Amino acid sequence: MINNFQEYLTLENIFLFSNWGVIPFWLLLLFSPNSVITRFLVHSIVAPLILGCAYIFIVYQIYINGNFFDGFELYLGIENLYAIFSDENFLLIFWLHFLSISLFVGAWIARDSLRYSIPRSLTAISLITTYFTGPIGILIHWIVRIFFAKKISLNE
Repeated sequence: MINNFQEYLTLENIFLFSNWGVIPFWLLLLFSPNSVITRFLVHSIVAPLILGCAYIFIVYQIYINGNFFDGFELYLGIENLYAIFSDENFLLIFWLHFLSISLFVGAWIARDSLRYSIPRSLTAISLITTYFTGPIGILIHWIVRIFFAKKISLNE
């Protein structure tokens, strides 16, 4: 039974499940940021734990296939980055990394918006932009936050 389950865990399936799987979390942040369900699923360890398990599984697969140390050339230049992303295992690891971090930031934006009573429409703009472009959404939230917090804070 375990072998059948492992055969089902292809890179394509993990990619599809992770992409579609984070959407309910983002919808909870958009439409119900302070509910008990959102606090349990999004503001806790649940989402990073699920994505982290997929991450660990892929790292394990890379280790089993024997090309674990190929990823350490990442910092030597953009050509090496391109070469690493040509490997689907490493590409999926970085994609899971992106999904995890952007969801973490989205959860922070939702909590921060509640703390400073930022209207949901402005928070929605920040969250949607963060979902698609990451750092630009954080910048939009920070600019909006300045007006509602009535201070500029570079560390939080």
